[in-house]
Amino acid sequence: MTVQIADWLLDILTCPNCKSPLTPLSEGDELACASETCGLIYPVRDDIPVLLLDEARKA
Repeated sequence: MTVQIADWLLDILTCPNCKSPLTPLSEGDELACASETCGLIYPVRDDIPVLLLDEARKA
């Protein structure tokens, strides 16, 4: 299943850790931080991004 988030929302979502843009991963329901130094991956549950540092995982 792929992330079903509106494009306008993806344009404004940023990583809570470093403020870099987030992009959907092709393999699953997750959003990845675009920063090479941060690299956190956040889950998406029921098409809602869970942007909590405690829920994020390292790439």
